[in-house]
Amino acid sequence: MIEELSIRDLGVIADAKLEFSKRFTVVSGETGAGKTMVLTALGLLLGDRADSARVRLGAESTHVEGRWYLGDDAELDVVRQSIAAPMDEAGVVFDGELILSRQVSNEGRSKAVANGRAIPVSMLSELGVHLVVVHGQADQQRLKSPAAQREALDSYGGVELAAIAGEYGKAYAEWLQVERELVSLRKHGAEYAIEFERLMQDLEAIEQLSQTEGEFAQLTELAERLENLDAIRNAVQGAHEAVTNSGFGEAADAISLLGFARKSLEAVASSDAEVARLVERLHEILGNVSEVATDLSRIGSRLEGDLELSLDEIQSRRAKFIALGRRLDVEPDELLQHSKLLSERVLKLDSSDAAMAALEDRLEELRRKAEGLAIEISDRRVKLAADLEVEVTAELAGLAMANSRLVVQVQRGRELRAWGLDEVSIMLGAPGSEPRALGKGASGGELSRIMLAIEVVLAKNVQSPTFIFDEVDAGVGGAAAIEIGRRLARLAKQAQVIVVTHLAQVAAFADRHIRVLKSIDGGITSSGINALISEDERLTELARMLSGLSDSSAARENAAELVALARQSVE
Repeated sequence: MIEELSIRDLGVIADAKLEFSKRFTVVSGETGAGKTMVLTALGLLLGDRADSARVRLGAESTHVEGRWYLGDDAELDVVRQSIAAPMDEAGVVFDGELILSRQVSNEGRSKAVANGRAIPVSMLSELGVHLVVVHGQADQQRLKSPAAQREALDSYGGVELAAIAGEYGKAYAEWLQVERELVSLRKHGAEYAIEFERLMQDLEAIEQLSQTEGEFAQLTELAERLENLDAIRNAVQGAHEAVTNSGFGEAADAISLLGFARKSLEAVASSDAEVARLVERLHEILGNVSEVATDLSRIGSRLEGDLELSLDEIQSRRAKFIALGRRLDVEPDELLQHSKLLSERVLKLDSSDAAMAALEDRLEELRRKAEGLAIEISDRRVKLAADLEVEVTAELAGLAMANSRLVVQVQRGRELRAWGLDEVSIMLGAPGSEPRALGKGASGGELSRIMLAIEVVLAKNVQSPTFIFDEVDAGVGGAAAIEIGRRLARLAKQAQVIVVTHLAQVAAFADRHIRVLKSIDGGITSSGINALISEDERLTELARMLSGLSDSSAARENAAELVALARQSVE
């Protein structure tokens, strides 16, 4: 969960630090005070697109930093593992604490850092998916779409459904690939046949050469050696004679001279440490010289064998590789690799009756596999839909929507698609009327409550330490607002919850209340942020949220009543 957020030069916020409760935190403030900037800062840390227009007027850059602690809670094992993988790839040390920072210049340049190490900005999105679930009014509208409704139902299915869906996705993708290949063969069969014959000829030409791996490089080296054989033999022979004294008359050889030097020094080595070290060095040198003598002898023998090789034959074989390489437009030493590529292409171009039949059989096999998995997913969705209806409807009753019920409809189609066979529709039903689509049968306030109800139900299957809600209580008031606060408090028992709200009924349930204050100095708007520590400060802010009058005694009494109600409900 996120423990702390630091903001500098972002919008109307010059410098601020927010500390969040492990459970339920609310952020409030007047319109235009900068509440949205708090979420903007979090968004930057979670990989949102950088906007230089957000940099505070007169500042060179915006800087935000967030500190997460995931600890050793067993429930967060999946989250820690999901984060650890990309962190390891990026070379970032992760031991349960994660500090992310983002800097955006007024020229639009963006930098990201994780635990003190620079990372690609794109990595923030990869991490953010596991750290936070964000819901705002845009998500309410998105809930109207069939895709979002299907995703909500599938999320309710948890890891079991996700595993089957993943297996289906692979089978479906492979089925599409084979289908495209088959369609292409049928459509371009004549063209492919011509190319097939040409490639077969190229393959045959490569095979006739019987080239071995690395042969061309070996032949090139051997040819160069044979062309300079006399010079090499003379150099090797001369070096061997110098080391071993073969051919120099009575002159001492290098090995003997070095041996004499070592024996001379050994006599006094015990009396002088530096001399003793020289003895050791001479011993090492003698060993090296002896090895050189052996190697020179071996090379000399090999060169004698090279005399039996034909330079003309070697050059002739090299020429064959070079000529074929030019014809095929590849390097001579890449012919074998090119052969493998040609073979792969040939398999795709084979439009013979046998090849077509094999491809059709493979297509049917994959279709049956994908269809079987799709039907299994569909059956699970039908059962999940019934369970989701019951649970969410119960939540709606507690959110002052007792006469409403959630209807989740799963219609199985005939065509396989990326998500299976089903079309999922989430509707709102009322006594005496047919269920209606959310876009037609729900107001903004009802959508807020429906989304919250779904989120509370889905929370047990969502592996995320933090939920953030941005004014999801818009269009709601009175008793419904109190119930929203109560549900958020209940969700906060399972995960960290951060809510931006303008409703005192919701804020009263929070464990920590953060207020964003607006001030104007010289025509420049600034925002300050402070946590309402004392009871009096909190009641003053709640009174303002209730009536717009922070010093109203009636509003303060109402605020105190709300706080008491919230405490009683949570307990």
